Parts: sequence; structure tokens; C-alpha cells
Amino acid sequence: MAMPLSPYYTAEMVRQLPDDGQRYEVVAGELLVTPAPRLRHQHLVGRLSLAVGNYLLREPAGVLLSSPADISWAPDVLVQPDLFVVPLAEARTGDWAALQHLLLVIEVLSPSTARADRFVKRRRCQEAGVPLYWIVDADAEQVEAWTPTDHFPRIVRDALEWSPAGAGTPFRLELAELLRPL
Repeated sequence: MAMPLSPYYTAEMVRQLPDDGQRYEVVAGELLVTPAPRLRHQHLVGRLSLAVGNYLLREPAGVLLSSPADISWAPDVLVQPDLFVVPLAEARTGDWAALQHLLLVIEVLSPSTARADRFVKRRRCQEAGVPLYWIVDADAEQVEAWTPTDHFPRIVRDALEWSPAGAGTPFRLELAELLRPL
């Protein structure tokens, strides 16, 4: 007996799913469903949000946003990065559909998101030309830094650095500060 085929999901189909506390994303028609993240995940997202947000107040190179989000580069793509920076002009539209040129994407790994963040979403962000994609792995105490042309990540164990176009100084955050205990 043949197994029924899973549907090929579109961004519009995902937008119609119930608001049930799960995070729904789709990449190339594959539905990605994840539960609420761990407390450590949320704490790290908060620290990163504060650090990047404060940097962007000094260096207005973009606008920091966070999940839940509605980033879609194609009818079969809808992703919700933990944190991401977009150009000011795109953010000012107030329209998710206008957010097409992400300048930085940050994903903090959780057991339920590791596969999607490391492979499916990372590859889609590379295809979209996202200049820098960080995967924060708190358990390994490192960050994987990816650019659009990378086949392998640059492993960061000391400090995160980001030099967006138009900024006078680069962003820098020591990993020891990011990963310090509560």
C-alpha cells in the first residue's frame, strides 16, 4: 500500500495554519514545525537583541527585528529567523513582503530547530544572498558564521564581528559575554 504524499506547502498555506503556539515555517515546500524554545534559547536571543539593537542605535545600518516574522522570498518559502536585520527603507514600508534583503540573520539552536537552522534555512538564506548568517550553538560554545558562497562555516569561539555597509565601526560581541551563565 502506497503512503500518502505529504502536501507541498506554500507560504500562503502556512499563514492559514492555526495560532497554536507552534512555529510554522516552509522552505521549498517542506513544512517545518517547532515547539516553543527552551529558556536558555530565549535568554540568548534577548542578549543578542540587546547587543545588536544598541549597536544599530549608534550605527544606523539597518533595523533589528525578531520572530515571529513573515520572511518570504518565494511562494514556497516562509521563514522566521530568531533575529534579523533589514535595510531601513524596507522596514519603513511596514509590510513583511517588502523585507527581501536581510543584512544579518541570527539563529540560536534548540534541539527541535538544529536541523532546520543548520541546513534547510541556512541554505535558503545563502540562496537569497543574506551576507551573514550566524548559528549560535550554546552547547558547543561557538557560532557558525556563513556567507552566501561558503561551503563550510567559519567557526567563531572568541567574538562575533559584523561590519555592515555604511557603518563607521564594526559590531563586536565577546562570546564569553554572550554565553555567560544567568
